[in-house]
Amino acid sequence: MRRALRALSTVLIVAGTMLLLDAGLTLVWQEPVSALYAKYTQHALAGQLDEQDLSGLQLRALARLRNEQKRIAFLSRVARRDANEGDALGRIKIKRIGIDFVMVQGTDSATLRKGPAHYEDTPLPGTRGTVAIAGHRTTYLAPFRKINDLERGDEIVMEMPYGRFTYRTERSKIVPPSEYSVTKRVAYDQVVLTACHPLYSAKKRIVVFARLVGVQARGKAKLTASP
Repeated sequence: MRRALRALSTVLIVAGTMLLLDAGLTLVWQEPVSALYAKYTQHALAGQLDEQDLSGLQLRALARLRNEQKRIAFLSRVARRDANEGDALGRIKIKRIGIDFVMVQGTDSATLRKGPAHYEDTPLPGTRGTVAIAGHRTTYLAPFRKINDLERGDEIVMEMPYGRFTYRTERSKIVPPSEYSVTKRVAYDQVVLTACHPLYSAKKRIVVFARLVGVQARGKAKLTASP
């Protein structure tokens, strides 16, 4: 009986220590268990970032577009239309806060565990409008943990299979979770990043606004010289 009680006490002490360790790591860094899951998922998603597979009809339509801007817009629309929930779309990189993650399509809870997630009702980079991306701050690699550290002028780069898009941060705003007007179209192309605020709370949202300042064609969007 005593031996069983000692064993139970040991198990409880170890479990308590692990819980305290998990809580401590979450406070100073991020939740470690979900981070391991997201790291594995991100590695798998990276292997999906190949050039888009286009049908014969789409390839013929693309070949008729002799302007890189139009080719980028065409491929952007195709990518958005063909993407399923959780599919890899491209990469988001923010040097200022050490971000380099694969983005995925959709913002349901399961998809957000994979990485920064694209609001399906907004365009993808390359199509006119406001691109919107959501991300966690304390769990699943916490991609947007330091989003509040972004300052005016900081670059946000989104690398899609068809183009590299550079945005420059302009401002940030704290809003209620129900405030969806932040994703509306404005007079210029922009990206908005959203995350829960403050840390460890879903009471509000922090939104970062960044204006598109540069586009570089990639992959099938690039024009090749005629022989």
